[in-house]
Amino acid sequence: MYKILIVEDDETIAGGLKNHLGKWNYQAECMTDFKDVMGKFVDFDPQLVLLDIVLPFFNGFHWCQEIRKISKVPIIFLSSANDNMNIVMAMNMGGDEFIEKPFDLNVVTAKVQAVLRRTYEFRGTADIMEWNGAILNLADATVLYQDQKQELTKNEFKILQMLLENTGKIVSRESIMTRLWDSNEFIDDNTLTVNVARLRKKMEQIGLGGKIITKKGIGYMVEA
Repeated sequence: MYKILIVEDDETIAGGLKNHLGKWNYQAECMTDFKDVMGKFVDFDPQLVLLDIVLPFFNGFHWCQEIRKISKVPIIFLSSANDNMNIVMAMNMGGDEFIEKPFDLNVVTAKVQAVLRRTYEFRGTADIMEWNGAILNLADATVLYQDQKQELTKNEFKILQMLLENTGKIVSRESIMTRLWDSNEFIDDNTLTVNVARLRKKMEQIGLGGKIITKKGIGYMVEA
């Protein structure tokens, strides 16, 4: 479970973010003592920071610089101060993303997921996922089963990866669409249906037919 530190002095916004991220199985903590952001950062050891620019005592740019002295953890700025100068400063200070207030919580979630994947998903030595004899290669987006290989499109790969990450659990259509939506391509309900159908066809061609189970009105799953 990824840990996210929310450095936002508006309690309503911070609480809303924490509750929403919690629904997506992130462990989120809100900053309360804005004199000691670094103390909380060190103690909590988050994998991502949501950082407002306008804060009590010191602004977000200051805390971004302090964090960068000890960590490369991804930082997403949240601010209504969305002029070009602030956006440029946020990126130059070491920010990874900038989200303008007011924002849609689903958009925040999509960007959080995208940044976390870019930062952590392909690190380390493991570059495959194994499931009941099938192997999903994270490096080249292929699935291998009984010496037969299928190449997957970007969206097909992301769908299968998400299902395998949650083996034995239902993954909602909404959560899959949010995961796919990290580019300028709009993913709607029909687009998801088409992508799942294509993925199923490719899996069937290598002997994995019937492995993606539809839970009507909810989402999809693969059995453990």
